[in-house]
Amino acid sequence: MSKLIPLSLSIEPGPLPAAVEALLRDADRRIELFQQARKDTPVVGFVPSDFPTVYHHLALLFELNLAAGHRFLEWGSGAGVVACLAAMLDFDAVGIEIEPDLVTIANGLAEDHEIEAQFICGSFVPEGAEDLLDRQEDITWLRSDGANAYEELGLEPDDFDVIFAYPWPGEEQIVFDLFAKTAAVGALLVTYHGQEGVRVARKGRDRRTRRER
Repeated sequence: MSKLIPLSLSIEPGPLPAAVEALLRDADRRIELFQQARKDTPVVGFVPSDFPTVYHHLALLFELNLAAGHRFLEWGSGAGVVACLAAMLDFDAVGIEIEPDLVTIANGLAEDHEIEAQFICGSFVPEGAEDLLDRQEDITWLRSDGANAYEELGLEPDDFDVIFAYPWPGEEQIVFDLFAKTAAVGALLVTYHGQEGVRVARKGRDRRTRRER
């Protein structure tokens, strides 16, 4: 399986653009209302990330032109905030989320802030990669039982230049392996890890594949 090469980024958090601050305030309000409405039936694994921190990392990726292109995919997009932030940075942003109510929130958030981000309801685990999930029991948020989102998109994971995910503790390696198996060589994986912050890695070429060629 291909190697993931960590990238070290020096982030200096500064003030957020006014439009980003407005988006985040609105997103916080919508997420709070959603969680109150679903307090008796909460969505398993739905925990918002540190959106300002993620934004600063995405902004630096864009500023330094580290991505091979502008296609951005969020695995498990929840309320759609990170995909919206990516779109505000001129990425062509898509979010895949298996919970229909969260997709509704994401679409409303993007529409009300005039952000061109697309949200698909379904599983972000592509066909042929389900075996990675079989290695671990009690998986919290990684699900392959939804509709095939890539079929609706007409795209596959290796069509995207940047993929973002917020893996549940203990499921990080599965996300890394899923990216290594399905993403394009040179693509970037951006992950949020709670108190550990944001990690960025690039998919390298499999040395065995290179020797065979």
